[in-house]
Amino acid sequence: MPDERLPYRLLTGTDDRAFCEKISAAIADGYVLYGSPALTFDGDKVVAAQAVVLPGAGQ
Repeated sequence: MPDERLPYRLLTGTDDRAFCEKISAAIADGYVLYGSPALTFDGDKVVAAQAVVLPGAGQ
């Protein structure tokens, strides 16, 4: 069961190249974007969040 992909994931991180690579890897793994990204400022850096879903999972 540890290899089972979740039907929904909320990916978060500093809004930088590493975050974009995390999103790109999820897309390459079959996930699709769900909704718009969210951004906030923690006083030091911009933090981003993006939901992704696995089409057909959990049905």
